[in-house]
Amino acid sequence: MSLRIAFAPLAALLAAGCATVPERPATTPVRPGFVIAANPLAAKAGMDVLQRGGSAADAAVAVQAALSLVEPQSSGIGGGAFMTYYDARSGKVMVYDGRETAPAGATPTMFIGPDGKPLPFATAVLSGRATGIPGAVRMLETAQRAHGRLRWSELFEGTAVLAEQGFAISPRLGRMLGGKYPQLTAPDVVKYFSKPDGTRLKVGDTLQNPVYARFLRRLASGGADVLYKGETAARIVERVRQGPFESSMTMADFARYRPLKREALCREWQSYTACVPPPPSSGVSTLQLLQMLGRTDIASRGPNDAQAWYLFAEASRLMYADRDRYVADPAFVKVPVEGLLDPAYVASRAALIGPSAGPPPVAGTPPGAAPVGADRTLEPAGTSHFIVGDSAGNVVSMTTTVESIFGSGRMVDGFFLNNQMTDFSFSPVEEDGRPAANAVAGGKRPRSSMTPLILIDGQGRFAGAFGSPGGSAILAYVGKTMVGAVYWKLPVQEAIDLPNLVARGPSFGGEVDKFPAGVVAGLAAKGVALKPGQGEDSGVHAVMIRPDGSIDGGYDKRREGVVLVDERRTPVRR
Repeated sequence: MSLRIAFAPLAALLAAGCATVPERPATTPVRPGFVIAANPLAAKAGMDVLQRGGSAADAAVAVQAALSLVEPQSSGIGGGAFMTYYDARSGKVMVYDGRETAPAGATPTMFIGPDGKPLPFATAVLSGRATGIPGAVRMLETAQRAHGRLRWSELFEGTAVLAEQGFAISPRLGRMLGGKYPQLTAPDVVKYFSKPDGTRLKVGDTLQNPVYARFLRRLASGGADVLYKGETAARIVERVRQGPFESSMTMADFARYRPLKREALCREWQSYTACVPPPPSSGVSTLQLLQMLGRTDIASRGPNDAQAWYLFAEASRLMYADRDRYVADPAFVKVPVEGLLDPAYVASRAALIGPSAGPPPVAGTPPGAAPVGADRTLEPAGTSHFIVGDSAGNVVSMTTTVESIFGSGRMVDGFFLNNQMTDFSFSPVEEDGRPAANAVAGGKRPRSSMTPLILIDGQGRFAGAFGSPGGSAILAYVGKTMVGAVYWKLPVQEAIDLPNLVARGPSFGGEVDKFPAGVVAGLAAKGVALKPGQGEDSGVHAVMIRPDGSIDGGYDKRREGVVLVDERRTPVRR
């Protein structure tokens, strides 16, 4: 179901040029609440909260708690997240950074094996060193305290009951369980997803998690301290200090973890202002991609034009070259954010798009850039995304992850631990001794491709939200959808449904069978030989306010997304 809702009152406010939402009389219709999430059960958990009078921040807590249960391969209580939040009363956009941090004892060489070479990813992801201090729960608590309407203790019971009673294994979770991921060999994964006879659960089988239900009830009554202090933190520390390659994590690492409220990184784009999280998120790269494309004629083309997709591919490669070189935790390295978005620099990068694809582009030298080494970070296609809007007009766009499929494959209290430390570069320095910007360091946040985005219009009003899972491909998925929805003025669902094309370095991956034959041939003639194998598992969620005041939204049918709307408040036009 796509989302298409008409709002005459909202259209009137836009026409009047209001900078903030005025107080509405009790009899005035208000915007309905909506939830767009990657699993129907998680979306329902959020909608239940909205219908009990909860805010977007309240519902976000409930959605995350449910995703940890029903989509454990992608995100969870044991992971991290970035939330981009639109406050309707003030018209401001703010960012809550719940990215995991490395233990204080982490070292730049912790993923270097005894042979002096980087560990194989399959070895690193299953190791104790893969896990960082989880940040999602503490971040959600911080955001909910600032923007919630309900009590924290009221946000978890629905998922606790679901965990006790059990739920049917969904097709996507079942597909993950039938894959060839290293985590499927982990003892905790084997035990959790096995029937009494030792065979693995499959699609349609019931999965119960009473241990998680008990944890959620403790979390509801005790707040985030239940995860960061006491028995749960101790169990996590004990679990990750088991080999192979045990972690240096301590209880002190949990005690010192703090989520960060950051200034949103915003730039004008088309008739909007696009706002994203700053580094260590890769939001700056999303903005750079959009601004490079703005210096081409892609807007005058369309989805059946090979040249349009060629421009997208080449701009993507330039963006990734810069992103991979420079984006990291700004508390540890100088990230040239202003330089990457400097109009003259963006224009110089866009000017490198020639008539045909050449060798992989190298990183440029944006103003203010310090010399850093090349990056060796691997980013599997995990993660989840959701969008929540409440009746007051507040909106959450949140990308959340345990990194790879089922994180590190280790469980504590019914949830999986993240493998976020493998989002650092395994090789800390180049041969010439230059350090990689995204090298490991104690207390450091690893670079993230997550880029939950919010658009605001010229009057400071909410205009749209976008986001996706997908590892490094997130930037391409979000960029493609925004091109379709804004440049090509497609309905949001059609923009999400557009074929994916992920161009990074020498690789041109995409959904070959979804492109018109003429586009594939036209791209090949320009040196862009699309190959399957990347781009088939996006999970884009998006919503936009259209000029007539209607809300246009959709979900990615490549996963198990759903749009739920509080239809008690207003009719829905589909």
